[in-house]
Amino acid sequence: MFGYGSLMWRPGFDYVERAGALLHGRRRAFCIYSVHHRGTPERPGLVLGLAAGGAVRGAAYRVDGRDWPQVHAYLLEREQPTETYIEARRTVRLQDGRRVEAVTFLSDIGHPQWAGVLELEDQARLIAGARGLSGRNIDYLSDLVAHLRAEGVRDSAMERLLARVSHLENG
Repeated sequence: MFGYGSLMWRPGFDYVERAGALLHGRRRAFCIYSVHHRGTPERPGLVLGLAAGGAVRGAAYRVDGRDWPQVHAYLLEREQPTETYIEARRTVRLQDGRRVEAVTFLSDIGHPQWAGVLELEDQARLIAGARGLSGRNIDYLSDLVAHLRAEGVRDSAMERLLARVSHLENG
């Protein structure tokens, strides 16, 4: 399994091995309207997706094959409450150079919750003040930036976005 957002620091399942990983051809982006976890249908927020282009650093998990059916069911429930992602297998490169196939969830650009490529200001306005079943949207972004830093990943776009959302929320 490859995680690029909250799955990096809160997988919610048992695993045999966790390693830093790089996925080419996709990038971390706030490109999915959230009407469940970080927003509502009346006031959507934004959550991360894997949009086309670039490369993204995340975490790869090796799960015991006997546990996979339960882990897979859990991931579908967690990641697919509104079916905004497409489950796919992609090759990722682990920190030690190994290349492995990983299950991941790609942004579905045909889904009504696909927000597309948004300017920083548009992302910030959607995130600021949004709240869903899993809490405030800014907390999701803040957790992302903090955990990326802890992993040694500096994502300047996410850091700029957090600064702008913080400014909007704190006025």
